[in-house]
Amino acid sequence: MSNLNSSYRYPTPQISSNSVNAGSSAGVCMMNTKWRDEQHPSFINFIASFLSANSFRLNFVPIAPDCIFNCGGLSVAFIFVTNWDCQNCEPIFSRVKKLKGQFANLYVVVSLPIKEQNDSFVHSYFKYGMELGKPTFVPVQDLEMGFEKIVKIAHSRGTCKRQDALSKLKAESVQGMGNFLRVVTSIPGIDNHDANALNQAIGSIEAIAKASKGYILENTDLSADNAETVTKFFRDPKFYLGPKIN
Repeated sequence: MSNLNSSYRYPTPQISSNSVNAGSSAGVCMMNTKWRDEQHPSFINFIASFLSANSFRLNFVPIAPDCIFNCGGLSVAFIFVTNWDCQNCEPIFSRVKKLKGQFANLYVVVSLPIKEQNDSFVHSYFKYGMELGKPTFVPVQDLEMGFEKIVKIAHSRGTCKRQDALSKLKAESVQGMGNFLRVVTSIPGIDNHDANALNQAIGSIEAIAKASKGYILENTDLSADNAETVTKFFRDPKFYLGPKIN
């Protein structure tokens, strides 16, 4: 069992972020069962409470890293060194070199509560040829702080991934609307206002093509002439073969 170098603080702190909503899952933490068994039970209880308070699910599985978080569709792996052995640190760096080739997002959190351990870590980091940022090492003063850092890193990476996905989705949506407007405004007499009205009230081009003149008049502010033009455009070859999309 690792020795605890900190007294646990309660209540459990929570991640400050609007993206974690009450009652929703922020993600999943998969923890190495062997690593769990090497820790003091009080520390594992803290971890479970901290994850629960921040809407993370906790599973114990036989994985290679100590923890893998899945947040927002992104997996982030962690090695968490809770007991730095100044006399035997070579196995740690060997493990880091092995896992960094297996996981694109890998962080190494190291608890260094005393100066002797910190000096040993700095010396060993360069001795064993670590490349700055590949992977990122996160030294911390105590176990609690270390796990809080892990959760915040995983959550931040997941949030960035979600925001990037939303930005791409928004861009695709804008592009799709542009295509919609180009098609609908190619109908004689239909301008952007009419096209937006059709989109909001009826929806897709396919739905507009199936709509009757009466339905269009009932649900939009198009004039009778324009409503008739729209219906003819999708039914009469003289109309739909005539206009060209710029």
